[in-house]
Amino acid sequence: MWSLVDPVGRLADGLWLCAVVGETSTAAVRRARVAVAAVFLVHGSVVGSFATRIPSLQDQTGASAGQLGLALAFPAIGAALAMPLAGRVSHRFGTRTALSGLLALWTLSLVLPSLATSLLALCAALFAYGAASGLADVVMNALGVEIEKRMGRSIMSGLHGMWSAGALAGSATGTVAAHFAVPVMLHHIAAAAVLTVAGLLVCRQVLDLHPEADDVPPPRFALPPRSALLVGAVGFCAVFAEGASLDWSAVYLRDVLSTSAGTAAVATTGFALTMTIARLLGDRAVDRFGPVRSVRASGLIAAVGGLLVVVAPHPAVAVTGFGLIGLGIAVVVPLAFAAAGHKGPDPSQAIAGVATITYTSGLVAPSLIGLIAQSTSLTVSFMVVTALAALLAVGAGAMRTGR
Repeated sequence: MWSLVDPVGRLADGLWLCAVVGETSTAAVRRARVAVAAVFLVHGSVVGSFATRIPSLQDQTGASAGQLGLALAFPAIGAALAMPLAGRVSHRFGTRTALSGLLALWTLSLVLPSLATSLLALCAALFAYGAASGLADVVMNALGVEIEKRMGRSIMSGLHGMWSAGALAGSATGTVAAHFAVPVMLHHIAAAAVLTVAGLLVCRQVLDLHPEADDVPPPRFALPPRSALLVGAVGFCAVFAEGASLDWSAVYLRDVLSTSAGTAAVATTGFALTMTIARLLGDRAVDRFGPVRSVRASGLIAAVGGLLVVVAPHPAVAVTGFGLIGLGIAVVVPLAFAAAGHKGPDPSQAIAGVATITYTSGLVAPSLIGLIAQSTSLTVSFMVVTALAALLAVGAGAMRTGR
């Protein structure tokens, strides 16, 4: 699959061509790693804060279920259209200034949906919200890959684990706010203020890379090399399983196993929790066993989880299955970005292809699962998820970085 834009890769192109004044010390790189991890935490917190108040936004705008579904597609559209701009922004202002500005833009955009009082206004707000998310996402992932290269060991899984932890923290705060009937606008203004200040503070310690005077700005469009296609395909399988499980696990328990809404929600929580824990601890496994064996084992674990979901006679079995899916796919996407970043001769094009393919998977997975379920059954849909999880083990060789 060819890339129309270079989300992470275009910025990475600037990173590998950037000149840093003086040698970057080991201590500075370590501080930069902690700072980028905090950036991932802040970024994820915005998503969690937003997701828990979607019902309030639906009530506020009077949107039907179908209209809400349409509106929720606009963040992805905004992100896809804005991501190509991130490389140019970073090239012009340097990575630290670019990340500070884009992350602040992202955290402040949390307020926009709460201002909407109509469907049209909500769509416009979510478009801007998604655009800000995509721009910040590009910068922080590219910086993560650059720091991993300098440290010579795996850190990407932990960074994505911090994002998941942030999403959980934001969700917990949003749940409390919703429980006490805090107005969504007040909640999001307070959250945006806190997260903006936190983001500006942590960005002061990230790597500050600047291009040389004769460096050519990153291209707006890039065709990835063939080496990126297989890595991207592995990432596609993982993101498909992630999107399907996040959006459909609770529905599966409710419709297939006839559970209550509260019990059904446990499946989604279990999936998110195991994925977060596995990502936070995943770098140790990757450093010990290598990316290929780690992804191969991940695929087998996720496939076993998928099988448990498909054959589950009891909700507890299905919840266990979703937990294993989360455990299995947790490190795959971070390793896909890392594998692309370590491949030559043109790492930026490789990252471009992987990013495009994985983001596409995240967009199509929930809808495709629904289409399959409508024409057959939800059980058949998760048979597809199980098959894709098994393919992770087959394509694990593509994750070899050569470090």
